[in-house]
Amino acid sequence: AKEASDASLSDTDLFILRAVADGKTNKEIALEINRSEVAVKMRMRTICQRLNARNRAHAVIMASKAELI
Repeated sequence: AKEASDASLSDTDLFILRAVADGKTNKEIALEINRSEVAVKMRMRTICQRLNARNRAHAVIMASKAELI
């Protein structure tokens, strides 16, 4: 399994992770990046897979530990 530190996350992925860390909802994030709420959910699912995270909260913890955000 890949380590979180070498997970390939785009600038958008990192923006989404920071927004989640700030407590924003998928709907709020979608408005900010001009995408649909579904698109944000799908992106979040991909981010979780890349970070080996169980959910969005865990993804934020993993990204923080890897000093990605």
